[in-house]
Amino acid sequence: MEILDVSPELATEWLTHNTSNRPLSKGTVQQLAAQIQRGEWQLTHQGIAFDEDGVLIDGQHRLAAIAKAGVRVPLTVTHDVPRTAFTVMDTGRKRTGRDTLALAGEANANYLAAALRGLHLYLNVPNSAWSGGSSVTSNDQLLTLLEKHPAMRDAVPHGLALNRGCRITITAATIGWYLTTEARPDIDQSLWREGVISGAMLEVGDPRLTLRNTMLKMANGDTGRRRDDSREHLLYYLKSWNAWVEGRNMKLLRRSPNETMPRISNQTVEGTGSGA
Repeated sequence: MEILDVSPELATEWLTHNTSNRPLSKGTVQQLAAQIQRGEWQLTHQGIAFDEDGVLIDGQHRLAAIAKAGVRVPLTVTHDVPRTAFTVMDTGRKRTGRDTLALAGEANANYLAAALRGLHLYLNVPNSAWSGGSSVTSNDQLLTLLEKHPAMRDAVPHGLALNRGCRITITAATIGWYLTTEARPDIDQSLWREGVISGAMLEVGDPRLTLRNTMLKMANGDTGRRRDDSREHLLYYLKSWNAWVEGRNMKLLRRSPNETMPRISNQTVEGTGSGA
């Protein structure tokens, strides 16, 4: 074993020795290349390996990513690995964002990881689908995002409470709570939360009641809309919250085909939001 600084040119040359490996995943290569370009690459014991005949048996995605990124990085290189070892490579469980946050001592690591990933997508691609390879967020990105948005920790319990009250996804509720709280510290969010959770004493047309009823109907499969689409749930959350602080009635909550993610309203009608 040795540690080498692997240039894009050397990575490309070594890939010519990749004669009997699994099919290359372009999405994985793109994700790794993006991490390299963001400066997230770190030297670990996991690198690349050649067998007794010089055939590359592990690391094709790392090498392809180095070539694509065009950046030289340090890499652990192992030679003369028995060819029979190929069958047990990459069979362990990949460390998830939840694992990373839990190891960092974060509470509610599973929910926090999902909410941070959603926040990253909201901030960068709010109007694109939050699924597929383009939506993958690295563990380093999650830690960096949490450092920039530490109040996301406090938003998770509110997301859990809203989920219990009306079945909105925890991810959407956490992000919605965080975004509106950060943007509008003048608003008494407890009035919003209790209205959405209980619906008690609210009149028809109150946006809190409309959001609550819409989420419950979606959860029961009564609307034909996906019950677990956090992007759509967040869109409904923000639309309802905006209507609430602006004092508007909202009896129906739907999404038009090309509707973009709402911006948080900076208006407040007297008697709503800050005191209703």
